Amino acid sequence: MQKSFLIILVIAILGAVALSQFAPTLPAYIAFVAGVIITTLIFKFIPESSTAQNADEQYVGPTMTLYVGNLPYRVHEGEVKSLFSEFGPVNSVRLVRDRKTGRRKGFGFVEMSEAGAQKAMAKLNDFNFQERTLKVREAKTQDSDGTERADAEE
Repeated sequence: MQKSFLIILVIAILGAVALSQFAPTLPAYIAFVAGVIITTLIFKFIPESSTAQNADEQYVGPTMTLYVGNLPYRVHEGEVKSLFSEFGPVNSVRLVRDRKTGRRKGFGFVEMSEAGAQKAMAKLNDFNFQERTLKVREAKTQDSDGTERADAEE
């Protein structure tokens, strides 16, 4: 369930209890419905924080994909995203898993703004993260590896 729904539900229940204390003749279900309506109106007119809005938006502009190696096996995409988002907007995080076991392999890819990626490479390469020393490089495309080998053979 979404966090905002749970918050509305909890506040509505608290509002129903408060309304039933001030108006004891009011039935409980009417107090609950009034609490839901009041809470919904409050959440509708209070603007969300800018960080919550920016977290869902994709960065539009020059991006770079980074290879991140030597990641802890227990790390999750959200933890990696929060680490890299200190340096710029992050579009995506892909942690590579073994096809047979489904376990993480200890490396992944982060797509983020080009300027942020440059900062992240400078600061996070050889950075100690959850007792592991990260290796952060610009990711190479599979096509570029194949063309370099073909040029070398000719």
